[in-house]
Amino acid sequence: MSLPDGRLIRAENISKVYELENQRIQALQGVSFAVEPNEFMAIMGPSGSGKSTLLNILGCLDRPTEGRYHLNGQLVSALAENELARIRNREIGFVFQVFNLLPRATAFRNVELPLIYKGMHKSEREDRVRRALELVEMSNRMNHRPSELSGGERQRVAIARALVNEPSIILADEPTGNLDSRTGSEILQLFQKLNSQGNTIIIVTHDREIANQTRRILMLRDGKIEADERRRGEL
Repeated sequence: MSLPDGRLIRAENISKVYELENQRIQALQGVSFAVEPNEFMAIMGPSGSGKSTLLNILGCLDRPTEGRYHLNGQLVSALAENELARIRNREIGFVFQVFNLLPRATAFRNVELPLIYKGMHKSEREDRVRRALELVEMSNRMNHRPSELSGGERQRVAIARALVNEPSIILADEPTGNLDSRTGSEILQLFQKLNSQGNTIIIVTHDREIANQTRRILMLRDGKIEADERRRGEL
């Protein structure tokens, strides 16, 4: 499902203000943009530009102080907290810089966890997990615990966990930040493959080289959109 105009995301005049003791911090100022289904884009900017705040709003982890945020046909900026939690579980897959895997659980069980929370029947759950691990080329490592995996393998498991609910969008926060350059390149190639198979992916990064691997770069500075660069052709 998408919005009536075909867009998956529409952010309209998004502003975010944090009140900290006697200090008022304007993290975002009137940010507006749209995302089509099957886009692969980066949100880029220096420290303090507002990119992490925008990621939290897109991921329904936070609400804008002002403005409207539509995701997949719903005005999510107006939803109650329990409804936001439901949207996060159903519509959004998260990939983080730190892999956030349970250390004592196998790769299979780590990927399975969101489906357990969802209450999915065991046979369907296990089929979904196997498909997700196959997509990220980790089928042969599914019974290994995180301590038995390399950094790149752990991130692949984390990506499989983000995919397993078949979300509308994958949000990745500095997904190569804890990886060496070769492994980071492999993870970006994996994102490109997943995008070519129909997944909508947004990566938040401060690294221009990483952003250049996507098809669109939204540049933030001082809480505002400074540039919106679209790239054509093969990456």
